[in-house]
Amino acid sequence: MTEQNYKNHRRIVPMFHGVLFGIIILTLVGSFVNLFQSFGDHSRLYSASLIVALMIAAVLLFFYCRIFALKAQDRAIRAEENLRHFALTGKLLDPRLTMRQVVGLRFAADAEFAQLAQKAANEKLSEDAIKRAVRQWRPDTYRV
Repeated sequence: MTEQNYKNHRRIVPMFHGVLFGIIILTLVGSFVNLFQSFGDHSRLYSASLIVALMIAAVLLFFYCRIFALKAQDRAIRAEENLRHFALTGKLLDPRLTMRQVVGLRFAADAEFAQLAQKAANEKLSEDAIKRAVRQWRPDTYRV
């Protein structure tokens, strides 16, 4: 496995982000085409509208599965980084730090973590700016 850094840290799962998403979107479009073609035919209208409803549910399910998994991981990351900050400094993370900032801080090595956390809170750095400021990258290979 290659060493993780700012340029390659984002995780893309081709079968999920590309293939499954593509299939869902194409099927959604096809279901709408089927629905519009069945407007004159009442025997097909009911089943066509059910297929559209199911495909809308599939799109929502696709996005919510991802969002819920990331929310759970964000909570775990906040707890882990709060504990790490406490172990390094004897204090909890600054409450001004947003969840996105804490997520960005998880990549900082222990030597620069506390200082970068303080800078992020004081200067309201974005998640991306925090990641770019990391000099010694600490990989996170378990992110969903």
